[in-house]
Amino acid sequence: MSAFIRRTGLIGALSLSLGVAACQTPEAPPPPPPPPMPDLALNSGVAEAAAVYLSYIGTSSSLSSSFSDGGQVRQSMLSAAAYEPAQLSRGMVAYAAIVALQSPEFVNGVRSLAADPANRDTLFRQIVADPAYAAQLPGARQAAGLIASQIQGTGNSMYAAGAAIKQTAYDIQRQRWSAQHVTDREARLEQVRVLGTIPLNPDYTSSATLQQAGLSGQGLSLAPAEATPPYTQAVVRGLALAALAALGQAGENNRPLTESLLNEPVSADCMNFTRLMILQCLAASRPHYEEIFCLGQHLMMDTAQCIIDSGGSYTLSPVAATALMASGQPTLEPAGPTTEGVSSEAQSPN
Repeated sequence: MSAFIRRTGLIGALSLSLGVAACQTPEAPPPPPPPPMPDLALNSGVAEAAAVYLSYIGTSSSLSSSFSDGGQVRQSMLSAAAYEPAQLSRGMVAYAAIVALQSPEFVNGVRSLAADPANRDTLFRQIVADPAYAAQLPGARQAAGLIASQIQGTGNSMYAAGAAIKQTAYDIQRQRWSAQHVTDREARLEQVRVLGTIPLNPDYTSSATLQQAGLSGQGLSLAPAEATPPYTQAVVRGLALAALAALGQAGENNRPLTESLLNEPVSADCMNFTRLMILQCLAASRPHYEEIFCLGQHLMMDTAQCIIDSGGSYTLSPVAATALMASGQPTLEPAGPTTEGVSSEAQSPN
């Protein structure tokens, strides 16, 4: 009997132990770590657009203001006319984005906000929905300052070259060749018109260098600057594109998105207007010195003013301003007409 009781108690204790064990919930494994922050990404299309912009600016800014015959005038005219307004505008925004990526304050500020995957997704969606949201991100003032200073710098160089050419139109009026009438005015007009419809091909070596500069945040050697809102549309879109690159969302797989951000209507409309002005000026010009005036004023200075206006205002850091003053370079944009103030009638130096 006692043995039976002992066996019964043992079985009961074993059953109780098994029951308790069955009721215990196994310890859940730790949650997986969040996905790592993606690397910066910038597709080659952005860099190629920026390369086209810088190449055109470099070519037009290096045009000589010295002419000895109509053939030299024609050659300079065709060089300066070789841009398609929408492509030049898009290239300016692309360059703005690469410039903004040179700002460690902006890149690090964006990436710090996006360290949490949920915040990263929210930030991405907000920028896509409204590119102006990027202007509120940490470091935007520094990045916008860099954009404004560089865009104005490229515009200023082209403006100065155009102003020198325009002055030549006045200086050479007494030279016999300059007073002779252009013999193939209609052909010249058509050449200039067609050049305004043909996109330029990028220099792929230059675009590769620009892409690497954007991804590394180094290589452009820019003077620190700051800008305060409101920003121009070119600056806003440059900031938005740079922010997406900092989030790792501007790579090859996101080309449709980055392409849409490059479309900036204000500067594109401005440049389209200057194309109309140059055609109207050339249609009305007769002697070569009037042709030179059209080249300097409408094709170069007015186009450059569109670029200068797209940069907006900025302030150089005290160190950079001191260095610039010591170099003897101008710190302010040149005084020149905006396209809104350009007469619709062809002008002449007479």
